[in-house]
Amino acid sequence: MDQPAPISRPSGTPAGATRVRDRLAIPVLASGGILMAVMQTVVVPLLPDLPRLTGASASAVSWMVTATLLAGAVLTPVLGRAGDMYGKRRVLTAALALMTVGSVMCALSSDIGVLIAARALQGAAASVVPLSISILRDELPPERRGSAVALMSSTVGIGAALGLPLAALVVQYADWHTMFWLTSALGALGVTAVWWAVRESPVREPGRFDVLGTLGLAVGLTCLLLGVSQGGQWGWGSPRIVGLFLGAVVVLALWVWWQLRAERPLVDLRLVARPRVGLSHVAALLTGFAFYANSLVTAQLVQAPKATGYGLGLSIVATGLCLLPGGVTMLLFSPVSARISAARGPRITLAVGAAVIACGYVVRIGDSRDLWMIVLGATVVAIGTTLAYSALPTLILRAVPAAQTASANGVNVLMRTIGQATSSAAVAAVLVHHSSLVGGAPVPTLHGYLLAFAMAGTVALAACAAALTIPGDATPADGARGTRGTARGARDEAVKRA
Repeated sequence: MDQPAPISRPSGTPAGATRVRDRLAIPVLASGGILMAVMQTVVVPLLPDLPRLTGASASAVSWMVTATLLAGAVLTPVLGRAGDMYGKRRVLTAALALMTVGSVMCALSSDIGVLIAARALQGAAASVVPLSISILRDELPPERRGSAVALMSSTVGIGAALGLPLAALVVQYADWHTMFWLTSALGALGVTAVWWAVRESPVREPGRFDVLGTLGLAVGLTCLLLGVSQGGQWGWGSPRIVGLFLGAVVVLALWVWWQLRAERPLVDLRLVARPRVGLSHVAALLTGFAFYANSLVTAQLVQAPKATGYGLGLSIVATGLCLLPGGVTMLLFSPVSARISAARGPRITLAVGAAVIACGYVVRIGDSRDLWMIVLGATVVAIGTTLAYSALPTLILRAVPAAQTASANGVNVLMRTIGQATSSAAVAAVLVHHSSLVGGAPVPTLHGYLLAFAMAGTVALAACAAALTIPGDATPADGARGTRGTARGARDEAVKRA
């Protein structure tokens, strides 16, 4: 495949400044991933108070979460494909800019319609991690790539663990708009840092953008995820939900038909059909399901009233602090994941991670009354999530050509998102079915929480089995390699000739 001419630094840039930028590239990309996760979670502490603050109904306020989920699911593969075609740094900067604009809109308005539109814009940030991982593949030598990709993958959990207590503190002690002004400033800093410190990758896959495929994927995913996320509220057998699921089946079937015939498809389904890629996507979906139940259930469990007999009645700030050890652990264990992948292969790391997640839920089932056991179980699940999430992009990088890494990782992140959305709906259904009145209000029973843990642990074991069926590692299918070597080698050669 012909690649465009490598992009090099301007001749007037001092060598020392270039070296500083290169050293900062990994921290800058990792901070972008953390910021993305923080941006997704900061609205959670606000949800109980937003109906009063905005004058909107609780169902309308819930769309501040749903809009971000839907936009992120649709835009992640689309922006991944755009990054492969037009430049990964360019699209990454645009995604961070959209996220920042959405944050500014939230800071300036209390109108629920504006807030929902702003949160949809912030959904573009879901593409930050796959785009950053693709940049790391293009820029780093193989000996540094594994640890950097593992760190980048763990930023999702780190940011989520940091975002909840940060938002809770701001909400408790300041005006809620202050939180969005803070994230706006961090977003602007992130855009500037990426533009200054990160090189534009020369690895591209030129071609015409698949507009019809993009529209089909957007409509199909919207119908699917809207049905999954709103099924409990609208009724699983209601005409709206049934219609959404039927529409998703029809539209996605037509979309698959088109993708198999398009000259330059949005998603290369023939590549997805390869066992190494397809099974990695299945494992991503199952791992996303198993991981999400941990933070979703823990936050509700520790805040349950003491009158339930099991609840601790913690504040939202204390709840966020309970999840913080898991975020710190994810940061510490990302290098461990890279070492296991280097020694045994990423599929073994993925299988071990899924098994550790299941062990964490065994701890949760064993004791969910004592705070220290709750924190311990949540932290064990976080460790397993770090191992699994760090291994998934490495599996993809080793299985697809370099020119398709952003779009392939985008699809992998999409599968995680679908898994998380399904987990949210399944956990909600279990807890609603197993609830009792406490102080006149329905509250989930401890048995309901234990059933949710058992369900998530079983799915984690299924993810472990899926990981073990992935074919063993082979030589990476790096379509950009050739006589010039990696993208970094191509750029260095061009600089020498200049």
